[in-house]
Amino acid sequence: MNKQVRSWIVLVAAVLLAVGFASAQAGRGVGRIGGTVTDLEGNPIEGAKVSITYPQNESLKFETLTNKKGEWSFIGLGSGNWNLVSYAKGYDPINQPIYVSQLQVNPPVKIHLKKSEKPGGGFIEDEASFVFLENGNKFYREGKYDEAIVQYETFMEKNPLAYQVRISIGECHLQKGDYEKAAAIYNDIIEKAKTDAALGKDMIGKALAGLGNIALKQNKLSEAQEYFKESIAASPKDEVLAYNVGEIFFSNQGYDEAIKYFTLASEIKPEWPDSFLKLGYVYLNKADTANAVVKFEKFLTLEPDGERAALVRNILTAIKK
Repeated sequence: MNKQVRSWIVLVAAVLLAVGFASAQAGRGVGRIGGTVTDLEGNPIEGAKVSITYPQNESLKFETLTNKKGEWSFIGLGSGNWNLVSYAKGYDPINQPIYVSQLQVNPPVKIHLKKSEKPGGGFIEDEASFVFLENGNKFYREGKYDEAIVQYETFMEKNPLAYQVRISIGECHLQKGDYEKAAAIYNDIIEKAKTDAALGKDMIGKALAGLGNIALKQNKLSEAQEYFKESIAASPKDEVLAYNVGEIFFSNQGYDEAIKYFTLASEIKPEWPDSFLKLGYVYLNKADTANAVVKFEKFLTLEPDGERAALVRNILTAIKK
């Protein structure tokens, strides 16, 4: 890597650090977003709970209930990525990332909840237990994996069918380097999904991706690639899964494979800015400035404001010199 490229990466790191200090106060603004919650047939669900949380500011969370038409909305949001959770009694909950812009009108978010296969209710049996899930997510982001596991397992005791949380527990063991426990959890999910249609192919895809990550960390590249291929085949329309596989390769300096999966994520959901942002970073690390510029500029068309946009503009100014 030449000195000029190294200097660009140093610039990226420095600006990221500066943005990190500012992010603690981020998340508030004038953005507005709303949508509907319906069942799979399009019938509105009244009284469904919708919450939205800003990952960079754990205390910034909005909650509401849908009206008779299944409508919900939030105002006062800053630009950036948010986590949206929705659930209603008798339905399986959903958890998805959404992007909010303050400068443009945000398109309505249409949430479709699937009726639970379990008689009498959905995966969430105890709504008060969500505090354990939130605590687990917080500890995970802080790298406190043992504490996160305790919180997740407490949540699972009260909601034993919430297998998405089992994925999170597996991820904690993986990050700790306890690959045997992580693999046992992922394989258990795959086996249960074969006989329980309620789990869905997306859960199989996530478990397979977890097994691929384990193989990659053990330097079993061909085995990892096979797991990742199977994971995408199981859930081919899941842009987050493709993006996460790209992240795994990126963090392990597998830049060509990272490009493949970030590109796939961008093709599944072309209006999502994150895939283009990461493609810019991957190409920058490969010293391919021409493609880095293209991806960063595409990112700015989708996310023209906010800290990330300011960082990208600084990067573009540096690499275009």
